Amino acid sequence: MRERGRIDLMARYCERCWNILANEMAESDGATAAPRPEPDPDDVAWIEPPVCRECGASLRVYPTTYDRWVSLAMVEMPAKDVPAAFRWRLMRLPPLSSPIPVDIVAVRVRGIDPLPSEPVVPAHRMMCVPEWGEP
Repeated sequence: MRERGRIDLMARYCERCWNILANEMAESDGATAAPRPEPDPDDVAWIEPPVCRECGASLRVYPTTYDRWVSLAMVEMPAKDVPAAFRWRLMRLPPLSSPIPVDIVAVRVRGIDPLPSEPVVPAHRMMCVPEWGEP
């Protein structure tokens, strides 16, 4: 057994138990995006942001603290304009041996509600409006 996720959860799970827990958390949070592809280190081409298949909008795809991926909107909004189920924050994680952040993870806003004017990042599924064909 070993620690899982990107932050210390103060618990240790076997592979099977961790996947069950992480999948349940992802299902309840809506973190069902596919992981970003790893870029080739020798490729110098510009990497375009992923695009939603439903509405065509650009997405920000980030890992969660429990190693699943979530699609977030490209803009921050005041918390009062985003329903509680769709509120996320981006958190920088420093490595253990350096104060310089090396990774960014998405964290669901829970527990204490943010102030109404505090910025949060909405989940893309809140803002997704499918494109409809011509009438």
